[in-house]
Amino acid sequence: MIVVATDDFRLYHAVVQELRDRGVVFTTVEPDEPLPEGATVIITAPDDRPEAGDEPPSDVEFVTADPDRPRAAVDQALAVLRGGGGRTIVGVDPGPSPGIAVLVGGTVVAAFQVPLSEAVETIRSEVEEEPDPLVRVGDGDRLKGARIVNDLPEDLEVELVDETGTSPYLGTGARGMGDVLAAVNIARIAGEPISSRHVEPTEGEIQRIKNESRRRSAGDRTIDESLARRVAVGQLTLEEALEEHRDGTDGS
Repeated sequence: MIVVATDDFRLYHAVVQELRDRGVVFTTVEPDEPLPEGATVIITAPDDRPEAGDEPPSDVEFVTADPDRPRAAVDQALAVLRGGGGRTIVGVDPGPSPGIAVLVGGTVVAAFQVPLSEAVETIRSEVEEEPDPLVRVGDGDRLKGARIVNDLPEDLEVELVDETGTSPYLGTGARGMGDVLAAVNIARIAGEPISSRHVEPTEGEIQRIKNESRRRSAGDRTIDESLARRVAVGQLTLEEALEEHRDGTDGS
């Protein structure tokens, strides 16, 4: 059972709200009260340490919480409760809106689908306080996956995963969940360690970017191959490429 024990008003309400939002059964005590029978995980503030007789039971684990990051404490407590104490692994299914899944000890504790431009920051925020995180990136969308790999911090352990078969069948009502579920599967597959990834765009990939530039500009202009190549390798966004193309043609 999870027990919340703190005199910190802001921390108490943040953690309790997070637990309620997830439908987790828990109880609360004052820090100077004995722990209830069956207590397994205690969520508390750094300065609060609840009593448990002369010595806390050896099978009780304390989780120190930050009122500004209640979800991190609840994630850790749930991982302990489920017997999944272990490494934090982030799975990423690259694409225009990558699916991102965060697993702790094999349990999915968070999931996201964000624009490509926000993917790296989302991953960084999820692992910044973890002791030994691992990021596993699928190899399916080569160009977008390479952008993510190359923009991640150098000291972060990253693996490239063969994502063949990771996209699940989606039944009725599950539309839109595919990338996130694929990210969960990617997180559970060991890959090859990688620190950077250089991908040479194919002619087809270059042409798709040129076609997209024409669509984005409502048929007004199509960027050239040089700009499309820079977009493909992540040196420019498509919007920046269109702006450069506009400045170059309008100024000539």
